[in-house]
Amino acid sequence: MERRIAPSTRIEEAIEEVLLGGISGPDELSQLGRLGAQLILQRAVEDEMAAFLGRARYERAPEAAGSRNGHRPRRVQTAEGEITVAMPQVRDTLTRFVSGVIPDTRAIVRTRPLEALVIGAYVRGLSDRDIESLAREAGLGSISRTAVSGICRELRDRYRAFRARSLGEVRLLALFLDAIYLPVRPEGPKEGVLVAWGFTTEGARVLLDVSLGQRERTEDWFDLGRGLMARGLRSPLLVVSDGAPGLVRAITELWPDADRGRCAVHRLRNILAKLPERPGLQARVRAAYWAALDGATSPSEAEHGLRVLVGELGTEYPSAAACLADDLPALTVHLAYPLRLRKRLRSTNLLERSLEEVRRRTKVIGRFPGETSCLTMAWAVMDLVIAGSRGLGLTLPDRHAIAILIAARAVPQTAQAIA
Repeated sequence: MERRIAPSTRIEEAIEEVLLGGISGPDELSQLGRLGAQLILQRAVEDEMAAFLGRARYERAPEAAGSRNGHRPRRVQTAEGEITVAMPQVRDTLTRFVSGVIPDTRAIVRTRPLEALVIGAYVRGLSDRDIESLAREAGLGSISRTAVSGICRELRDRYRAFRARSLGEVRLLALFLDAIYLPVRPEGPKEGVLVAWGFTTEGARVLLDVSLGQRERTEDWFDLGRGLMARGLRSPLLVVSDGAPGLVRAITELWPDADRGRCAVHRLRNILAKLPERPGLQARVRAAYWAALDGATSPSEAEHGLRVLVGELGTEYPSAAACLADDLPALTVHLAYPLRLRKRLRSTNLLERSLEEVRRRTKVIGRFPGETSCLTMAWAVMDLVIAGSRGLGLTLPDRHAIAILIAARAVPQTAQAIA
């Protein structure tokens, strides 16, 4: 029975196992890249064999010349390391089957572009033309248009389903918003790709949207937020972002009942950027900053500790002091949440790491041919990183505390409805 299973099917099953197991770091992403490269090459030679015989696998044809006769392993050197392709064998033919995809030499198949092709095309999908172009750059030769179209059609359907799915059943504890600037088009400046993800009240991670934001204007964030609401997303308890004015304004107007949190990591970077690189100075400020947040048991206690630091900085470093003093309630609001969760809710770190992975992967491509390719690539990587990261692992006390927060948030809404 094992011989009846196409080699490409076994590779697909291996990829599914990696995805189900979660992507928690570069090792899993690298493994996925190797498997994806192996899959693309395997599918290509299987398509070549089908064209050579004039029929698909297990398809019967009258007066067929030749038949499949198993496979032999062929080692191929790629930028991801050595992979093995099962080269199909034939019998009862007048001519020998020769692959145009796998060269009959020991040359290395260039697969840095293929790495982007795999993550962007197999896992979610670029356009047909993008895949054909990248395949040629990767030294794969000509992959059949039919094969490319079939892969892309399936993947585009999955991407459209992601952006259209209902969010009515999603109840968010925390919503995280950030953006990355990418070369979306063949020409012109980089444009913003806006990303929304969150932790549910059950502690699970969920990627909500990846959309184009032009220059990350207020209107762009409004469009993203309204799109989430139109799909049924209810107001989160907490929304965390950096301090971009357009984003802050959009959060305030879109989710007036939610707590608005400022990313503590972003804020510290802004403060340190306004300090001279004097030996020990930045280290002392960093230590005092985290001590004020980590040692506090409530938002008011943290605000007091940070205002002490503002006073210490004020005389000699007024710009750094002003930066720290701005919007302190948003910087400390995470301390109103369960103790175990506070460090997970006070920054957009996971989102930043995900965006950095997007940037690293998209460097392989350079400039994108259009927004569809860019967004699907960004979504592919974000989905892998966020889906593979740890959830909150809520305990019973955590769940009880969250239930109290939800109940308290509902009281003014009820009172308003009665009035």
